[in-house]
Amino acid sequence: MKLMRICAFALCLAWFAAPVAPAADPVLVEQIIAKVNGDIITRTELDRELQQVEAGLRARGATPEQIQKEVEARQPDLLRDRIDSLLLIQRGRDLNINVDQDVSKYLGQIQSQNKIADPDKFQAWIREQTGMSFEDFRSETRNGILSQRVIGQEVSSKINIPRADVVKYYEEHKDEFNRKERIFLREIFVSNEGRTLEEAEKKATELLTRARRGERFAELARDNSDSVSAAEGGAMPPFERTGDFALDATIAEQVWDKPRNHITDLIKRDNGFLILRVEMQHREGLAELDEVENEVREKLFEPRIRPRIREYLTELRRDAFLEIREGWVDTGAAPGKDTAWTDPAMLRPETVTKQEVMSQIRRRRLLWMMPVPGTNVASSGKSTSR
Repeated sequence: MKLMRICAFALCLAWFAAPVAPAADPVLVEQIIAKVNGDIITRTELDRELQQVEAGLRARGATPEQIQKEVEARQPDLLRDRIDSLLLIQRGRDLNINVDQDVSKYLGQIQSQNKIADPDKFQAWIREQTGMSFEDFRSETRNGILSQRVIGQEVSSKINIPRADVVKYYEEHKDEFNRKERIFLREIFVSNEGRTLEEAEKKATELLTRARRGERFAELARDNSDSVSAAEGGAMPPFERTGDFALDATIAEQVWDKPRNHITDLIKRDNGFLILRVEMQHREGLAELDEVENEVREKLFEPRIRPRIREYLTELRRDAFLEIREGWVDTGAAPGKDTAWTDPAMLRPETVTKQEVMSQIRRRRLLWMMPVPGTNVASSGKSTSR
């Protein structure tokens, strides 16, 4: 037995002494760019953000030069925006904000607008349209809604616009509120394509009854209209009394000078039936302050909310555990906060080669076979003596 142990030990030494083939270049599996509290940001995530920007621009018909210019403009703030997003999501969790119903409602609206009843077909359509799995799309949707809720609760709700500021803006910018006579409408259109004329009229009559009974017109339009305006709840661009943006005479006589929320009878068109509701009508000339007060408040709100959001995100950064890999810059960094990467060991698992893995396995096997010097026990813990 002693001879066998000596032979085994010699074999092990020979194995260790054998020349080892040079290792292949390390393969980069993933690279961590930043750590934000308990979450990380990877290079893959940032690359995907740029790819989505490019895809969106291509879908809108942008030229290669326009795409390159936009990508170059967004790239410096890419890490900042991702950190912003994670901080808002984490804050939403801390505040126990639940947006599951909002997410389901939003996805249901998309499904209804595109008239896809089958859940599996809808998920396939999402993958086709976005290039993302349905689960990833749902997660991104949830994160977006959660971020909006946090901003609304923590920032927007605390911005007060005094009435005096509204009056001051109105008096100093009256030229912005000189208007032509215009009317704003919502529509529900029921096409006779794929239906008989009687079927189209029956459906349109049912919708008219429901609208006049008090159901929300925008939701009826969203879920039932065959017009492209269904995605906007039937909202149409404003029409003028005369000119290029005027309604045709048949329709104008049913809506012009009618009170707000007036709903027309069925209007027969060549390709179906139309139902209109009057949303608002602007008289020609200077609009009264009461008429445009909400519009003025929106004009005043926008320049105030942006710096407040940035201030809020800076405060979240100050309170966060935040480390950023060397060579990357957070353009929204909190002044004076140290975000240097203090744990270089975290970077080691980012590269690996097949040879390194096999070498580790081989060394573990050798150590298992080698006897512990001065004993009759192998490293496996089993006795070698009888």
